[in-house]
Amino acid sequence: MLSVALRTLRTRWLTFAGSFVALSLGVALLAVMGLVLASSLDAPERRPERFAAAPVVVRGQDTLRVPTPVGDRTHALARPRGVPAATVAKLERLGTVVPDRSFAVRARGGPGDLIGHPWSTAAFAPYALEAGRAPRAAGEVVVTGGWAEPGERVRTDRGTVRVVGTVADRGFEHAVFYTDAEAARLSPASVQLAVDADPAAVRDAVRGSGARVLTGDARRYADADPGRDSEALTAMNALFGTAGGVTAFVSVFVVASTFAFAVAQRRREFGLLRTVGATPGQIRRTVCAEAALVGVLASAAGCVLGAYGAPELAEWAVDGGLAPSWFAIGHSTWPYHLAFWTGLLVALCGAVAASWRAGRTGPAEALREASVDTGAMTRGRLLVGAALLLTAVVTLGTALAGDPGELLHRKTYVSRPMLLITAVALLAPAVVRPLTRLLAWLPSRLPGAGGMLVRENASAGVRRTAAVAAPVLVTVALAGSLLGATATLDEARASETRERTAAAFVVTSPAGSGFDARTLGRLRAVPGAEVSPTASSAVYVLEEGVALVTSQARAAEPRALAATTRLPLAAGRVADLDDGSIIVNEEWERHTVGDRVRVWLGDGTRRTLRIAAVMTTGTGGNGVYVTPANAPGAAVDRVDVALADGAGSGAVAAGLREAVRAAGGEVFTRDEWLAATHPGTNRTTRLGLLLVLGIALLYTGISLVNTMVMATSDRVRDLAVLRLAGATRGQVLRLVGAEALTVVAVGGLLGLLVAGLGLSGMWAALDLLSVPGAAPVLPWTALGGVVAACAVLAVVSAVVPAAHALRGRAVESAGVRE
Repeated sequence: MLSVALRTLRTRWLTFAGSFVALSLGVALLAVMGLVLASSLDAPERRPERFAAAPVVVRGQDTLRVPTPVGDRTHALARPRGVPAATVAKLERLGTVVPDRSFAVRARGGPGDLIGHPWSTAAFAPYALEAGRAPRAAGEVVVTGGWAEPGERVRTDRGTVRVVGTVADRGFEHAVFYTDAEAARLSPASVQLAVDADPAAVRDAVRGSGARVLTGDARRYADADPGRDSEALTAMNALFGTAGGVTAFVSVFVVASTFAFAVAQRRREFGLLRTVGATPGQIRRTVCAEAALVGVLASAAGCVLGAYGAPELAEWAVDGGLAPSWFAIGHSTWPYHLAFWTGLLVALCGAVAASWRAGRTGPAEALREASVDTGAMTRGRLLVGAALLLTAVVTLGTALAGDPGELLHRKTYVSRPMLLITAVALLAPAVVRPLTRLLAWLPSRLPGAGGMLVRENASAGVRRTAAVAAPVLVTVALAGSLLGATATLDEARASETRERTAAAFVVTSPAGSGFDARTLGRLRAVPGAEVSPTASSAVYVLEEGVALVTSQARAAEPRALAATTRLPLAAGRVADLDDGSIIVNEEWERHTVGDRVRVWLGDGTRRTLRIAAVMTTGTGGNGVYVTPANAPGAAVDRVDVALADGAGSGAVAAGLREAVRAAGGEVFTRDEWLAATHPGTNRTTRLGLLLVLGIALLYTGISLVNTMVMATSDRVRDLAVLRLAGATRGQVLRLVGAEALTVVAVGGLLGLLVAGLGLSGMWAALDLLSVPGAAPVLPWTALGGVVAACAVLAVVSAVVPAAHALRGRAVESAGVRE
């Protein structure tokens, strides 16, 4: 059988070309994903940046630690505590102590992410003066980079300053250094200190204070966002892992479809083999041997492509901000083994079903001349397809009945369509013929025989139609499901924001800072303005005795909150919120009004609060509300403003802008605020979706071209008969193109059905979660582009081989003797 398989590959190389290319690309992508994952697992720890030259850094308590029966649970505090004054006094007796401060600065003409620091901390990076001198007075600063030169005066949100010096940019921040006294005035809070003393003595001095002593590489925890590298690598691995999963799924899909169609085309060949004595087992082994040969060759080629592609992908990830700047591909070998054997397994899995069909071919098949497909929907295919469809429906119903919020998670709406796609693809032969007849009903009623021939040819060749429609189905379904899910969630969140915002204006502070008491006083003094200042914090709660859960919290004054915000309450009243209570949401384990819950505040303070009201779950971003007394250290960063009776919006807006001008705040009308905060897909998710859809579209192109070329080569005799019947060459080519478009339309409609079913489940979940005005959103522009690309590929790959086949004499192509 192996020799027969080798001869078949040499003779029918065109039949296996599509599977070879699809497998090669799939193995290459899997190898690349594996190499990226291996390199991220072997990534080095991030080195200290701002405090690389500091002997010791003492950081106030920044971690909440809660004991549970299964061990301590920890979480970074939203509001780290400063080092206690008594501890600072002990440290000052050991050596020089330099308090560190960091605060956002907005400067005209400067970088958008400027951070202010005291000048004394510059030596710990270390920064060295390139030009000018150190700041000596309150209005003097030193800046990094070349955006300002010594002697320039720069307007900032913290006043006009004069640049007196510059230091080299070290690549991890854009800094502006003030005198120590001015930095202390602008940012009174300090959560960490640089100490020039013996580390052992420092540890003795801070023992029992809750502060941490950082030395060596641990000093990186004193940098801003020390976990950003690991977070970036985790997000990158999730992105490429999803792409790898889609690659494997689509590879199996394409290979299985191609082998099934190839076996259907070769039924006369297999019938002849049975006639000369081949057993069903030998036929099956022949098909599997062909798949194994293709798999070995394609996997080897894919590994070579992966070795060249991985460094390019790593460079792209770094340039795109998906990976840290130091990220590079390592020298691991296990990704190549994984990719190679996975590719071979995919080839064999894709050929198994086809081999069983080939083994059932009878000797009489060699005598068949009819082109009408019979038995395309086998009992096994029907049962498996129905079982998968039933599984999809049951799992959806279970999720809706148990935890509807699970359907809103990215992992769920990325993986769930795969089950539906497989089920609909398996059941496709049962609906291809009626759907084709429906689509071609109107063209078949037009004058001429073209429309009727399109209808009959497409509906008679069920296997061919299903094989060509399958990749279109996958691409349209993925595009509709993934892009539709993100668009539906974005619109749902936007609807929640619209319903919640009752204020006429929203005032926000500069990024990274809050409004001081003087600014808040000026806002409250604006005639006709009813203000509701709120601050961002966090609340931690222990769920089920073992899980430490974080909820984003807003600190607000109850009466003002009720006047400017419509909270989605399921029970209770906003007016009942006080310093001894909390407003929670239905996601909490305990969410009954009047119950008391033990929580930890943003700075780690433990409190027991009464539940004053309960909000609906919504899309999961409702968080909790507390009073300012339960948000220690949280600065007001947003002020909602309602209009008093008879107040003019223009006068109030002018007063608000004047009140926050010195602080650098921004004033938005309600509509401007809704537009500015309209939810959108973040960059990593967007790139991930584009990568997944790009892979699906690439495989669709490969499968379409391969299947259409195979189908056209098998129809040379039919096309020649049409020529003998009087059809012109142009008429035949237009017929072939119209059939291709009809088949693409069938695949597009089936894909749209899958996407619609998936989004209907999300719609039901949003309704159960009490999201106002939620409705499924289909990305019609993207779907139109995908279908158009598929149509172009299908028509070109059908018409070009047909044109080539029609170059000879019709009598010879039809096999008629003259």
